[in-house]
Amino acid sequence: MPNIGPMEIAIVLIIALIVLGPKRLPDAGKSLGKGLRGFKDSMSGMLDTDDDKDEAVSPRAAVAAPAPVAATTPAPVIAEPRETRETSVV
Repeated sequence: MPNIGPMEIAIVLIIALIVLGPKRLPDAGKSLGKGLRGFKDSMSGMLDTDDDKDEAVSPRAAVAAPAPVAATTPAPVIAEPRETRETSVV
């Protein structure tokens, strides 16, 4: 597997700047960082759950209570006025 050097990284960054533009590049970097952070957190969470399996957990504590359902009323239906065709008899 070839090594990735500073020249290759610079080429990738220039291509990203051309494709995304200077306005969207910071947002893309922020989204990529959040995604990598979430992936890292989920992976560390998976490792933490392996240790939790050794501890005894009651089945009731593991089940979350269902969310309350809000009462909703249907939206009123508003009919649009119909166009009437006037026919003239000649």
